[in-house]
Amino acid sequence: MRELQHDSKNSWLNYIFLIVLGLVMVYPLIWLFTSSFKTNADIFGSSRLLPTTYVWDAYKLGWQGTGQYGFEDFFINTLKLVIPTVIFTIVSSVLVAYGFARFNFPLKTLLFSVMIATLMLPNASVMIPRYILFNKLGWLDTYLPFIIPAAFATSAFFIYLMIQFIRGLPRDLDEAATIDGCNSFTVLTRVLLPLCKPAIFSVGIFQFMWTWNDFFNSIIYISSVSKFTISLGLRLSLDASSAVSWNQVLAMSVVSIVPCVLLFFFCQKYFVEGISTTGLKG
Repeated sequence: MRELQHDSKNSWLNYIFLIVLGLVMVYPLIWLFTSSFKTNADIFGSSRLLPTTYVWDAYKLGWQGTGQYGFEDFFINTLKLVIPTVIFTIVSSVLVAYGFARFNFPLKTLLFSVMIATLMLPNASVMIPRYILFNKLGWLDTYLPFIIPAAFATSAFFIYLMIQFIRGLPRDLDEAATIDGCNSFTVLTRVLLPLCKPAIFSVGIFQFMWTWNDFFNSIIYISSVSKFTISLGLRLSLDASSAVSWNQVLAMSVVSIVPCVLLFFFCQKYFVEGISTTGLKG
C-alpha cells in the first residue's frame, strides 16, 4: 500500500515537472501570439503576457505588406521554392540510397565514405565556391540554386537516413519480387517504397521546414523583392519604414510558422516512426 502511494506521488511529480517544462518550451510561441495583439509601447514597456490594449488589425495590415508586394506574394514565392525542392530531394535521396543499400558496384565504399565526409563540411566552407558556380551558371536571383542541387541528391543527411531505413528491410522481399518478375526498378517502386513511407515523410518534413525557414541562403541568392520568400519578407518589413509596427511583424511571424506546424502534426505518426526506425533518435 505504501509502495503504491509512493509510486502515485512520483507520477504526480513527473507530471508536474513535464507540464512546467512544456510551458517553458512553448512560452516563446505563446508570447509571440499574444504580442501580435499588442501596441509597440505594450510590447517593449510591459512584461505582461496579455495585452493591456488589444490591436485587432495587425494580421490584416501585416498581410497587406508595406510596399508593392504583400505577404501573399511572399507565401506564393516560398511555395514555388519549397515544393520542388522537397519533391526533388525525396526522389533523388531514395534513388541514391537504394543504390547504396541494395547493390554492389566499383568504388562503392569510397563513394559512401566521401558522401559521409560531406556531412562534416561546415556550410561556410562551401558558400563562396557555390556562389561563384551559381553566378557563372546564371542562376542568381532565381530559385534554381535550391531546386537543381536537390534533384542531384546533394544532401548527404537525407541519403544516409534513407540508406539506414532501406537496410533494415529484409532482402527476402527483393528476392521474392524478383522471382515474381520484378526488375530492380519495380522492386523499388512496388515493394520498398510503400514500406519506406515513414523515412520518406521524415525526409520531406525536415526538408520542408529547413527550406521554409531558410533565411541565410535566400538572402545570398535572391535579390529581387518580387521573388522574396517569407523570411526575407519579414526582414523587409523591418527595413520598409523607420517606425516599425512590431505587432504586424509578429503577426506575420505567427502566420509563417503555421504551415510547418500543420505539416508536422498531420505527418507526426510517420515522422516519429521514421526517426525511431532509422537510428536517428534525438
